[in-house]
Amino acid sequence: MTDVFIIGGGPAGLAAAMAVRRKGLAVTVADAGRPPIDKPCGEGLMPDSLAAAARLGIVIPPDAGRAFRGIRFLGADGSAAGAFPEGEGLGVRRTTLHPILVAEAERAGVQLMWATPVTGLRDGAVQLGRHAMGARWVVGADGGQSLVRQWAGLDGVRRASRRFGFRRHYAVAPWTDYMEIHWGRGCQFYVTPVAASEVCVVLMSRDPHLRIDSALDRFPLLRERLASASQATSERGQLASTCRLKSVATGAVALIGDASGTVDAITGEGLCLAFQQAAALADAIAAGDLRRYEQAHRRLARRPVFMADFMLTMDRWPLLQARALRAMAARPDLFSNLLALHIGKLGLAGFLKTGLQLGWEIATI
Repeated sequence: MTDVFIIGGGPAGLAAAMAVRRKGLAVTVADAGRPPIDKPCGEGLMPDSLAAAARLGIVIPPDAGRAFRGIRFLGADGSAAGAFPEGEGLGVRRTTLHPILVAEAERAGVQLMWATPVTGLRDGAVQLGRHAMGARWVVGADGGQSLVRQWAGLDGVRRASRRFGFRRHYAVAPWTDYMEIHWGRGCQFYVTPVAASEVCVVLMSRDPHLRIDSALDRFPLLRERLASASQATSERGQLASTCRLKSVATGAVALIGDASGTVDAITGEGLCLAFQQAAALADAIAAGDLRRYEQAHRRLARRPVFMADFMLTMDRWPLLQARALRAMAARPDLFSNLLALHIGKLGLAGFLKTGLQLGWEIATI
């Protein structure tokens, strides 16, 4: 018997485990894999991600990766760069980040069960093959194709779309202290410094057949940057869906991280959301009321969903993308304000003002 059983030992599951342990409850985590668990992703932690992790007691050492000071958009019609209003981001390999989180969970007293597939839920117990463990609360942190979501009847979808992501690391010194987003027709490249001599390159598109090597032909500047660099890892890909669920909790079962719905990876906010959800979930479990988590989950998703919608609209409409890039290049203050909004440092009044100004610039440039 345990107070809380978490199915899935990735960052979301481990963050939830540590948040619940801080409430004094017994927590067990089970995962079919073994650390380190990798996932093709952009590997950039924004300042708000690091702050959300710190509030859970998770300290990610600066030397675990490579710091970056802001974000730069680059396209055929111009470029725009902005520094974060507070702090720095940190590019960290997922295979470096996961062991850090595992160690933090162990120190917190979380019971970790690796190489332990969960096969179902029945009568308040978690099925582990022929064995079972009782739990007062069950948390599904088993990713975008969550089985827990199906078992609990929480797979009702309010909104869904999909894109495809492919990641590779290159052995080359970062040429900038910004995370770069290279915009092209129908696709983007994300370049994140993750070490003194390595960058993470991710291709995002709606085309399931497009791969990094062929897509680089559309981006001459980036192709030149990487031309002499050796490939530090092979290309890995996965479906990058946008999925909003009708509900993320029922009875004594709750979902977190990608299992609870996803925002397109274009925002880079997946881990930040997971850390914030973990804190909200722990508060709700301590209060014995998962309705609180349901409400908090919806509230936390609003800003990332808005930013994803804005950037995906740019992706769908090349003319809008070109005008927006020219507008942000001409008005760096607008791009800085968008970046502040992106990491939660711009209030409603600033958001409305920036939106009106950017709309005017796009219409008149």
